Amino acid sequence: MSDAVWIDGEWRSGNGPKFQNHCPATGDMVWESASANAGDVTAAVESARRAFHDWSRTPQSERTAILEAYADEIGKRTDAIAEVISRDMGKALWESRGEAATMKAKVAVSIAAQVERAGGKVQEAAFGSMHLTHRAHGVMAVYGPFNFPGHLPNGHIVPALLAGNTCVFKPSELAPGVAALMAEAFAAAGLPAGVLNIVHGGRETGGALLNADINGLLFTGSANTGVFFHKHFAGRPEVILALEMGGNNPLIIWDPADVEAAADIAAQSAFLTTGQRCSCARRVILPEGAFGDSVIEAIVARAKGLKIGAWNEDDIFMGPLVSEQAATNAIEFQTMISKKGGKSLRRLKRMDRGGGFVTAGVIDVTNASDIPDEELFGPLMQIIRVPDFDNALQRANATRYGLSGGLISDDDALWVKAHTEMRAGILNRNRPTAGASGAMPFGGPGLSGNFRPGAYYAADYCAWPQASQVSHTATRMSAQGFPK
Repeated sequence: MSDAVWIDGEWRSGNGPKFQNHCPATGDMVWESASANAGDVTAAVESARRAFHDWSRTPQSERTAILEAYADEIGKRTDAIAEVISRDMGKALWESRGEAATMKAKVAVSIAAQVERAGGKVQEAAFGSMHLTHRAHGVMAVYGPFNFPGHLPNGHIVPALLAGNTCVFKPSELAPGVAALMAEAFAAAGLPAGVLNIVHGGRETGGALLNADINGLLFTGSANTGVFFHKHFAGRPEVILALEMGGNNPLIIWDPADVEAAADIAAQSAFLTTGQRCSCARRVILPEGAFGDSVIEAIVARAKGLKIGAWNEDDIFMGPLVSEQAATNAIEFQTMISKKGGKSLRRLKRMDRGGGFVTAGVIDVTNASDIPDEELFGPLMQIIRVPDFDNALQRANATRYGLSGGLISDDDALWVKAHTEMRAGILNRNRPTAGASGAMPFGGPGLSGNFRPGAYYAADYCAWPQASQVSHTATRMSAQGFPK
């Protein structure tokens, strides 16, 4: 039985309903806890509120030093973090090791972003000087997703703390284990008690945090949940919202010389992390004719050849989906598309080892009708054939989302056209759509977010600017019509 609440630097039992998490690869129970109830959440927020006074007034250099120490502590725990993530949600161990390394690297990136985007400057003026500074918001609620349970909340927490905020972190109930290692690393780095608090649990815990006395909400997850949060805070502009809500991402492939390279990029775009990345390519758009046929043949061959297994097996490319229910959802989505006219080229189906294990699927939806504009979190690629590049761009933009997109082509002119017309916050050329750098912003328009991109731009939503005109002495003022 694990403790579910970390308040004032100490773990304690939660007072809410018990919940469990099972490894989707083995079925073994890897987490059991009593969740945090509304009272626990209130206590966590109050702890963060008390800590905010001193932490926000701590010199920037001292906050930075503590976060740098945290990066070192994360580095010491890389192997443990990777194993916990993989055991919790099924991700291949090589991917989880990459996630743990990214958590450490996030600190240096966030420090640089803090200086560049939320630092200060002084400008001379006739009356004295003008000063730009940035101030912390207060208590930030951070909701973690299951697909990157360490990296993505870490990407909110680190810049928030650097800016002087305090945080209450609710990890995903589908991948709760990494939070304890993060707490351990923060404590070892010297983070004062109460600056970061953790509340474990499901929907009830998340709802209690939503209704608590918070100054900001930082979220990565589904569009439905993000829209719910946005509606909840309608009419409350004093609460900062940063919402990253996924995408129905297009990838256009247009006559590159190397068909095999194009297939590699497309397959990795669609099937990395078993399709459980918000930046995965969902729709691959190809020209009609022989070239498109050859690319599809190569993609299907890769879908068939992917090595799938448990997180601790050697040489696997992808693991299971996060749960048996997620596997069911993926199969039902595929069935729905087939009924609407989709032609299966490689069926996504359950593997004989149970749990969340499924094969990678490819389905041609060129002649299908009424395909829902939805993000399926699973390894299912939709193929769309078009007669010309203008039609490809039209189909690429036919979505309410706008997170990620890509073009595979050797033609510079096509890239200029795509770069101008495709509606995506992350737009790559001859690279996987799932490849994004923490040294650049991460986010997009439409249902993909609320124009509060994360990664390098997280500094923007973690602090508010304060502009000051400064004169060291009070002097008489004059103006037309003003009495002397």
